[in-house]
Amino acid sequence: MRLDSGVTAMIRSMAADLGLPVVTYYGLHALGADDTTALLAGTLAAGARLVWVAVRSRTVSYFSMVMGAVFGVGLLFTLLTGDARFLLIKHSMMAAVIGALFLVTGLRGGKPLTLSAQQSFTPAKAAEIAAEYANSPEVRRGHRIASVVWGGGLLTEAVVRVVLVYLLPVDVMVGLSTLLTVVTLTLLIGWNARYIATRKRAAVGELVNA
Repeated sequence: MRLDSGVTAMIRSMAADLGLPVVTYYGLHALGADDTTALLAGTLAAGARLVWVAVRSRTVSYFSMVMGAVFGVGLLFTLLTGDARFLLIKHSMMAAVIGALFLVTGLRGGKPLTLSAQQSFTPAKAAEIAAEYANSPEVRRGHRIASVVWGGGLLTEAVVRVVLVYLLPVDVMVGLSTLLTVVTLTLLIGWNARYIATRKRAAVGELVNA
């Protein structure tokens, strides 16, 4: 079972995706830009990076498509309403959509989203990962369980962020929103690593006792 494959690549990608808009926002805010302008600039910077990565890799993953759609919706609602909070809520929209996809694909018995995620972050091993999934019932079960756990975690994060966005000032929530994502991903990755280690120990025990 290799659900931990590509975790390093995922962390690097997430760090850039999360860090760029935050740095842009606080940089422009320090120069005197208002919340809406600074958040719009941060969102546009993140969107530009998304396009650059897609052009460089010549591929567009499910995650890229979801992120692009969420960025677009956040920008549209902010421009229509003038409320900068929509650019913060877009992170909850993204977490909710991806979380729901994780949950549905983990429960319905088809191809879990964890499989697509693993292949997206380690494209060189995509065929090998697909073969391992097709040939091993244990790997398929592991992906289904992981997909459900990740889905529940991301949906919880989405709800918590929306509540906090309307309780706290925008300039506080820009950093706190990112911190919430980092904490959520850290907990999920930590659970994922522990789950894999536990299953590996169980598999070794079964071989010894066979």
